[in-house]
Parts: sequence; structure tokens; C-alpha cells
Amino acid sequence: MRRFLVILILALLPCLALRAQEYRVENGSAQVDSSLVGRNVLSVMGSGVSVNQSRSMRTALDNYIANNAAKKLSGFRIRVYFDNGQNARSRSEAIARSISGAYPGIGVYRTFESPNFKVCVGDFRTKDEALKIYHSLKATYPTAIILKETINYPR
Repeated sequence: MRRFLVILILALLPCLALRAQEYRVENGSAQVDSSLVGRNVLSVMGSGVSVNQSRSMRTALDNYIANNAAKKLSGFRIRVYFDNGQNARSRSEAIARSISGAYPGIGVYRTFESPNFKVCVGDFRTKDEALKIYHSLKATYPTAIILKETINYPR
């Protein structure tokens, strides 16, 4: 009987080890490389790299991006301006232009919800991504805050 139990345990140990490896792989694949969010993977490859792909693959990828462009995601934005004063409209326009010039790759959203004008920056999937820009904006806009909002699908 002991011999049977020892053989059974020895037979099950590799199965448990394989299950542990699967778990690590699953957790590893769940991580998102946020440095590539919104960027074309082919554009970050070095000049010595050549990618050969069929035109149908490129068309399929472009169609996938176009179809998902209208989708909304839960994410983060940085609100840099919120006011309802007499010159709030012109001030919000000036701030939006200024930020668009300083950060050309990041979306700037100017909205009006009666009676307030708001200027928000970015479509960040994680708070860490928002914090990178937040620290540079905080010097110019001391009232800036990070908010959880519905964001646009990355392009």
C-alpha cells in the first residue's frame, strides 16, 4: 500500500508543477506594455528590421482599429482647468491650445457642462500612464487632478 501511495504522489508532482507554470504564464500575459499603447508596433522597430506581411494582414489590422475607434473604455484623464468665470471660455480655449502645442500626441478635451468650462488631457488606460504626464502638468497647472473617466479607444 505504501509503495502505491509513493508512486501516486510521484506521478502527481509533475502535474502540480505544470499547473504552477501555467499560472505564471497566465499572469505574465495579462500584463500590458503601456509604452506601446496607441502606437503602431511596426513604427518602434529599428531601421535594420524588415517586416514582410501580406496586404490582407495590414488591411485586417486597419479594419480592426477603425471598427474599434468608436468604442469607449474606462480609463483616466487629467483635468487641468475647471471654471465658470466671465473669461472661462477664452481661458479654456487658450489652455487647450497651449497643451496641444506642448503635447502633440496627447488628446486635449475642452467641454462645457453648464455653467463650467473644463479642459482634460489624455486617454490613459492606467493611472501610472496618467501620472507621467501629470507631474509635468502640475508645475504649470497646480489645480490639475487625475480623474477616472470614459476614454476614447487608443489609435
